[in-house]
Amino acid sequence: MARRLLGRALAAVSLSVALASVTVKSPGCRRIPAFRNSFSSCWFHLNTNVMSGSNGSKENSHNKARTSPYPGSKVERSQVPNEKVGWLVEWQDYNPVEYTAVSVLAGPRWADPQIRNPAGRTGLVGRGLLGRWGPNHAADPIITRWKKDSSGNKIMHPVSGKHILQFVAIKRKDCGEWAIPGGMVDPGEKISATLKREFGEEALNSLQKTSAEKREIEEKLHKLFSQDHLLIYKGYVDDPRNTDNAWMETEAVNYHDETGEIMDNLTLEAGDDAGKVKWVDISDKLKLYASHFQFIKLVAEKRDAHWSEDSEADCHGL
Repeated sequence: MARRLLGRALAAVSLSVALASVTVKSPGCRRIPAFRNSFSSCWFHLNTNVMSGSNGSKENSHNKARTSPYPGSKVERSQVPNEKVGWLVEWQDYNPVEYTAVSVLAGPRWADPQIRNPAGRTGLVGRGLLGRWGPNHAADPIITRWKKDSSGNKIMHPVSGKHILQFVAIKRKDCGEWAIPGGMVDPGEKISATLKREFGEEALNSLQKTSAEKREIEEKLHKLFSQDHLLIYKGYVDDPRNTDNAWMETEAVNYHDETGEIMDNLTLEAGDDAGKVKWVDISDKLKLYASHFQFIKLVAEKRDAHWSEDSEADCHGL
């Protein structure tokens, strides 16, 4: 018995060593350990279910990162079929297009250009519109309140029987899609500071306010952002700007104004990268930028709010 147990243990160790030594050959790059390139984000694999489709299919978790043309350009990606997205799938003829925007090339260079997208092939190498090789970190503040009638009572959806939740959405200037008012984390900046800063700049146009107006906005936002909040998602984002060597990762956090007293006294005004800003009713009919639809869906679930007119969707979870 002892010998059998020892034999199994040695076999397991041998298998682990063998897997750790596997290498993947990338066109134009040196041989790189597969584990180094496929698992660069320690929490990506804990959250892949968030990015998957309703049936759990993997192709839906890495779809927007393969769309053409690349944002802000006429560059067409090399087509990557669903079955060849993963790096461990052999594809000797893989020949991705190389593209890095001129504006990005003019900036500083960071990290190792041979790091690989943890979700798989995208059909394009380089940095595209992203400043950093590897993960580019963002923060997405999801500000919500309950939809109310003229008397101040919560409005209930007639089909699902659940209260309707609203969130602050912006219309992006670059692509015209509605999105959460988030942005990139500055070097050395805490995520909590990024969340508050980005919301103020994009949804309240704080950059264009007077000193007195900025102080007033800061006081109200401090009250909202210092209360209890929900971490909705943390990890890789299926973003159209992603490449084989650079990709988006984010923290999406929900700050909820239960009474409406804070947000009712703040006037929404588009600023910075936003073309428009407004309160939007949350439901499964939304069409949003990148992976924002999945984030909003999770908020509705966690707040037990209306999502779908399909009673089974609301009763059995999202």
